[in-house]
Amino acid sequence: MSFKSDFLWGTASAAAQFEGAYLDGGRTPSIWDNPAVLKDNIAHGETPHEACDHYHRFKEDIELMRSLGLKSYRFSVSWSRVMPHKGQVSSQGISFYRELVETLRSAGIEPIVTLYHWDLPLWVHEEGGWENEQVVKWFCEYVNCVVDAISDMVTWWITFNEMQMFIGRGYISGINAPFLKTQDPGRIANLTRNVMLSHGEAVKIIRKHGKSPAKIGMAPTGPVYTPLSETEEDINKAYDATFAIMPGADGASWWMDPIVLGRLPEQLKPYISGEDLKIICQPLDFYGFNVYQSRNYSEAAGRNPAVYPGMPRTAFNWPITPEVMYWSVRFHYERYRLPVMITENGMANTDFVMEDGKVHDPQRTGFIRRYLKSLKRAADEGFPVLGYQYWALADNFEWAEGYDKRFGLIYVDYRTQKRTVKDSAWSYKEIIESNGENL
Repeated sequence: MSFKSDFLWGTASAAAQFEGAYLDGGRTPSIWDNPAVLKDNIAHGETPHEACDHYHRFKEDIELMRSLGLKSYRFSVSWSRVMPHKGQVSSQGISFYRELVETLRSAGIEPIVTLYHWDLPLWVHEEGGWENEQVVKWFCEYVNCVVDAISDMVTWWITFNEMQMFIGRGYISGINAPFLKTQDPGRIANLTRNVMLSHGEAVKIIRKHGKSPAKIGMAPTGPVYTPLSETEEDINKAYDATFAIMPGADGASWWMDPIVLGRLPEQLKPYISGEDLKIICQPLDFYGFNVYQSRNYSEAAGRNPAVYPGMPRTAFNWPITPEVMYWSVRFHYERYRLPVMITENGMANTDFVMEDGKVHDPQRTGFIRRYLKSLKRAADEGFPVLGYQYWALADNFEWAEGYDKRFGLIYVDYRTQKRTVKDSAWSYKEIIESNGENL
């Protein structure tokens, strides 16, 4: 069956990592702009205040997307650019996103809008953030503004990106903003409940107030275990490990079982009521998934005998495991029965401009081709695969890692903001032109 003719070949970005201009156009800081904590938690004391300056350069960036033949572009909206203060809507923020979407449409590129990609407004955080149940109301006010502004031109919507990460790393481990730590089960359940309710209410708003037909999903991540062999026994073991409940907000099932199946993990039942679940479990049109590596090779708990000497890794030290793409699609479709879009997949590489003025990144080219071959297997076997969004469009602010890790198809010199299209981008263009038949 292979990839369908309307397959959404694209790339992805996030407002906090790309836009910069953190106080321009009336925007106020997000938790990633908080000077009280940034200097002690970000590599080299760096900030996302300028990032890729996409706010001022989005037309240039969209022209590069068009030259690469991209069919879609997944981006996120900055909540604090749209609502810089409680109860206040920024006309400049709204105008920016409307012009961004109009320009994408003019270039023949399908916009895929993510409503929340980790950048909680600082004013919301100072009111308690995701721990305050009022956040559901504030989030709904924001979603209403965005839907009213651009839903006439947007079909594809993603409510939240990687709940596992912005709750798990932001509030539990303290690795990411707002750099808080807790292991209290009640507190974790409350955070989970507030995000889930915000998702459910956002879906209802898009369905009710959207000005054009909408396709709505989420973009979770989570560990995917790949089978040691393709025997039924090994496949079942990998599936069960992938969907094992992991209290502490990790894993897909903690979030997606309630959201898609209306089924609560035992640990959440004392905290989430039946009435809550009616709001949380809204019909979705697709299942986004962010996937980079198989969990088989994790060494988080110590030495893992599965890790062999010289195993290929990215510059982030993540194992390169193309087979995880196929099993991610298969396992998540079998469990949730929703068409799947790969909403993030990519690799960090040690890129730099060569003497000839170009960026040669054969490792990334090989990475993309191998992972897409694995995705093509899923499509060939009849699993409904809607699209692939390479992470990322361009090098960008990589959260607590600062600017060292380069994921982009486009190289960014952060001192000058000069863009250089990498070799891997041209290879990706050829894949798109053949609709994946040249893999």
